[in-house]
Amino acid sequence: MSEERGYVLGQSERAARRLEIQDAHFADVSERLLDDLTLRPNDRVVELGCGPGGFSRRILGRLGEGGVLVGVDCSEGLLVQARSRLAGAGPARFEPVLADVSELGPWLAGADVVVGRTMLHHIPMVEFVLGRLRTALRPGTRVGFLEPDFRSPLARLAYLEASGRTELAPLRAWAVAINQLYQASRLSPAVGATLAQALELAGYSRVRGEWSEGISDAMMIENMLMFFDEVGERLQALGILTAEEIKEQQRLLRALPPDSSPAVWGIYRVACEA
Repeated sequence: MSEERGYVLGQSERAARRLEIQDAHFADVSERLLDDLTLRPNDRVVELGCGPGGFSRRILGRLGEGGVLVGVDCSEGLLVQARSRLAGAGPARFEPVLADVSELGPWLAGADVVVGRTMLHHIPMVEFVLGRLRTALRPGTRVGFLEPDFRSPLARLAYLEASGRTELAPLRAWAVAINQLYQASRLSPAVGATLAQALELAGYSRVRGEWSEGISDAMMIENMLMFFDEVGERLQALGILTAEEIKEQQRLLRALPPDSSPAVWGIYRVACEA
């Protein structure tokens, strides 16, 4: 997949900062996924969509001198950042690979573990990829994914806003914008909700999943502000928001008290074996 097609959000240094915030928000659930996958010191781990290496660092922290982390991403710029940021992160070897993860290349050979964090929803009709992935893996290969939920927490948001919390309107505007952006790009913002079932139907074994709520704090607001900065021109081109509306939503977001605001995303954690 090309860089433009492969990642609907930004890929700049500023985008990497947003991904660092994401890593902080998903710290606990990321470590729980690695626990689920029982990483061993000498494992060969393939990370799909490694980006600038936030989750990669956590993986490398679990590997020993004989371990290898193959980080696959379609963005050369993010891979350069990952190589730099992961230098000295642990005794294991990091091997960056510039590739379309949906094409399932030779970089999968010999994998003991395949993992991806918040990347499946950037692949159109990703269920086809998940089914083909099983045929490319050795039986018993451990597989795990983290996928965001941009939909179900909106029911609570709608209730609170309708009950008088009118200051929460910019959270709704952000949620509508990100969902409409994904849908306009022929992507699903809710892959995680059906991920466990899809893996079971593809024949994976020992499928287990869990949902966790996101965190409401100042970094949540910073993440949203960066989202508008990164994709503002695309939102305008698609007719989702005008430039003036984006500036106004950013102003309203900055005025929100984050610690008393509801989280507007959750995350699914799913692990299984091929």
